This record gives sequence, structure tokens and C-alpha cells, in this order.
Amino acid sequence: MSRTSSPLQSVEVRLLFTGLVLAGAALVMPSWLMFLLTMALAKALVVLGVVIQMRAGLVSFGQAIFYCIGGYGVGMGAQSLGINDAFLLLLLGTGAALALALICGFLLTRYREIFYAMLTLALSMILYGVLVKSSALGSTDGFNVPPVSYFGWTPESGSQKLVSYLLTVALATGAGVFFHRFMVSSLGGITEAVRENEIRVEYLGLSPRWLLFANYVAAAGISAVGGGLTAMATGHIDPDMAFWTTSGEFVFIAILGGTGHVAAPFLGAIVFSVIRTFAIQEAPNTWQMTLGVVLLVLILFLPKGLWSLVAKNKKEQQA
Repeated sequence: MSRTSSPLQSVEVRLLFTGLVLAGAALVMPSWLMFLLTMALAKALVVLGVVIQMRAGLVSFGQAIFYCIGGYGVGMGAQSLGINDAFLLLLLGTGAALALALICGFLLTRYREIFYAMLTLALSMILYGVLVKSSALGSTDGFNVPPVSYFGWTPESGSQKLVSYLLTVALATGAGVFFHRFMVSSLGGITEAVRENEIRVEYLGLSPRWLLFANYVAAAGISAVGGGLTAMATGHIDPDMAFWTTSGEFVFIAILGGTGHVAAPFLGAIVFSVIRTFAIQEAPNTWQMTLGVVLLVLILFLPKGLWSLVAKNKKEQQA
């Protein structure tokens, strides 16, 4: 028993320790880096939703739909409903995303491969079109999100970024621990078995469709949390959160980090944010080409993502 539980506990301890280090680093971190990490960790939550679907053999090109719903749920809750508490706003956005996922999941889990990818993309673009045409929601410009409170406490304007960063780190750490438990659980293993051979999973008496449905809903929920955190960190939301290029960015980061570990999406998101920031600064007219070259090199030399370097180093140390 101890042999099987020890690796699980050690990974969780490392995740918690990393979260504490990131939180403590806020004491000496410049504000620009704090904002960069806040955005990277928030997007990493969405990428985590993409990754758990990829581990099941499905690639979502429309994960931005839940990212957008999470953001708009926070913005509309603050403006239209007068809710100011950050946690209630996140629950509102996540609840809306889960409700949509429960409906769409019945349709999407009937399809596989390119059909699944294109249907997820189509749903995301439908939401984008609705938001662009909605003048009440700011149309293409979107609208600003007012500063939020935390259990009745409203930070000063200079402390908003710090509190938003700490909240993002805490939720990212908690999500990492939760989804690591899911990935190493029997349910996570069966989900990967669905990717390899659905028929054999059915012979075990399990329904691949319902397993994929649960996977899809879980991915929607964590993606909405990432969208809500992004809305609170930036103080603005717009329809581009649902655009196809946003979904493509999440897939890019998933490929960049890899799917071998729950920490891979966070590693990929941070590396992606750093590369894009410096690429825009140094070559503002060709930064997309820089990202394309990075992805091409990665596919050629690290087909399993950046996390494969970490896994390889661990194997060499154990040997």
C-alpha cells in the first residue's frame, strides 16, 4: 500500500510546494512579471481542460467557448447582477459553463477525431458571432469588469494585481492536485483506454460515451475558472475570448507542454507567455512567425512536449 501511495503523495507535495514558492515570490516579483504569470496560470487551467480531452483521444478546437463563458459570467455578474465577490462570480461563470457543457456534451460525445474537433470549433464561433452582434454586451469592444471584493474585503487599487495573482496561484495549485489525482485514478486510466480501444472498454461493462461526457464537463468547468480569473486580472472582456485563434492558442500550449503530467500545461503556458512577450517586444511585426518556428522545432525534436525533458531527466537519475 505504501509503495502505491508514496509517489502520489510526493507529486502532490511538489505541486503544493511549487504553489507556495510562486506565492512567496510575489514579495520580490516586479508587477509586469506578476501579471504575466497570472495570465499564464489562468490560461494553463484552460489548457488543462484541453489536455485531459487529448488524453482521452479527443482534440478540442473550441475550448475557448468555456473560457469566454467564464469571463463573461464574471463580467455580467458584476455589471448586471451587482455581485462583487470574486468567488461568487467565479461560481457563476463556472456554473454557466457547466450547464452548457451538460447540454452540448450529449451531442459532441457521439463523435470522434476531426468531427469532434470541428463541432467544438463551430460552437465556439457561434458564441463569438452572438457576442459580436450583441450591442448590450459591448459588441466587438466588450466591456470592463469592475474591481472585485473577497468575502467583503476590497483591496486597494495598488493591491488588486497582487491579490488576483495569489488567488490564481491558489486555484491553479488546487486544480493541479485534483486533476493529478484524476489522471492517476482508475477512472483516468480507463479514459486513456478509451483512446486506445473503445470496444475493449465496452467489454469491461463501461460506457466510453459517458466517460468522455464526464471528461468533457470537467474540462468545461476548469476552463471557465481560467476565463473568470482572466477577466478579473485584466478588468476587461470581449468576444475575442471565444474566437478560433484563442482556441488554437490553447491547443498550441497543450502541444508545447505535452500531456504526460498535470504540470505540463502550466510549464507550457509559462514558456509560451514568455516567448510571446519577448517576441512581440523584439519583433512586433513577425512574432507569429517566431511562435510558428518554436512549434515546428518542438514537433521535430520534442514530439511529446517540454515535459518529456523532465521525464527523461527523472529516468536518467533513477537509472
